[in-house]
Amino acid sequence: MSCVSFDVQKIREDFPILKRKVNGHSLVYLDNAATSQKPQAVIDCMVDYYSNYNANIHRGVHTLSQEATDAYEVARKKIQNHFGITHPEEVIFTSGTTHAINLVANGFSSFLKKGDEVLVSAMEHHSNIVPWQMLCERTGATLKVIPMNETGELVMEDFEKLLSESTKLVFVNHVSNALGTINPIEEIIIKAHKVGAAVLIDGAQSCAHIKPNLNALDVDFYVTSAHKMCGPTGVGMLYGKKEWLEKLPPYQGGGEMIKEVTFEKTTYAGLPHKFEAGTPNIAGGIAFGAAIDYLNEIGFKEITAYEDGLLSYATLELLKIEGLKIYGTSKNKTSVISFNLDGIHPYDVGTIVDKLGIAVRTGHHCAQPIMDYYKIPGTVRASFSFYNTKEEVDKLVEAVKRAKMMLS
Repeated sequence: MSCVSFDVQKIREDFPILKRKVNGHSLVYLDNAATSQKPQAVIDCMVDYYSNYNANIHRGVHTLSQEATDAYEVARKKIQNHFGITHPEEVIFTSGTTHAINLVANGFSSFLKKGDEVLVSAMEHHSNIVPWQMLCERTGATLKVIPMNETGELVMEDFEKLLSESTKLVFVNHVSNALGTINPIEEIIIKAHKVGAAVLIDGAQSCAHIKPNLNALDVDFYVTSAHKMCGPTGVGMLYGKKEWLEKLPPYQGGGEMIKEVTFEKTTYAGLPHKFEAGTPNIAGGIAFGAAIDYLNEIGFKEITAYEDGLLSYATLELLKIEGLKIYGTSKNKTSVISFNLDGIHPYDVGTIVDKLGIAVRTGHHCAQPIMDYYKIPGTVRASFSFYNTKEEVDKLVEAVKRAKMMLS
């Protein structure tokens, strides 16, 4: 689909939830950074699995099990191809980004010691802070923070100063969920590798907007969730270089991840099964593949171009409101706008715009250190997807004006 043929109204027809009313108003869904809506193709995929071939995978010789296994492994292959991954066994299905991060953090407990250093950025989601804090507490390693500046960009000069031979791990989000900033991950990966550090990139916020080629990036680990890219909740992906995944110990013990079990000793299965203990979210994994198909049918160049236009339009219109401040003004952004009205709590703004059928997120967005940096309790966050429209932006602007009038 080319930019010329990008028909947002036609695309909106694919999303049944966009037809509903909220508080008597047509739904304006602008909380896509929290979770995206699901097209009918993804919904149908899950219904089809449960209706026609529901069975456990990798364990049965009967027809339903074989059909389910084939569909699940086809989805793994779709993920591999989409992300430019060399080997299918480098794709580990997880319950989401948080699970994937914790899997890696747990594994590195075997490798770190006192005196080692772990770097995270100042704009991380809590799920990319807390696991590393826990890791450092277990191992005696030190957690250091790459600072950010007023525009919501990482201070790369300080990052270079923090790097040393003691740096073993670097963890940075590809895109900030609170600010929309696209971080310079290519530069971060290259510089971290020069000191021998491994790099994990949190792609939860990027993958709905950007199609990364993980082989070209030469990243050691990359994690994401399906539910932010039009897929179902409860499923995600850990990509890890094969040599790293083979070194890491299993995260969970149970069925599927074993080769042979006796009461004296257990040997583990090869990749990817070593990290996929128990019955997975089979329907979710298959539908993750369907979501990737759907997004690629539209085209990521088209999605990016359209969303960039929405972001520019919304930024210009919101800044016309006196007393409105936007946090995160990096030139390199995805379609997220975090803002506040002077003297008004973001929760109050969110409550009023919800009465008008508009869904935005308020609070610290699980990124409390960012809010502490700006010395604010939180923000109102409007996050746009390719199925949003300029007319919806206009409704948001009018709702914010109304909230300002009522609360001032």
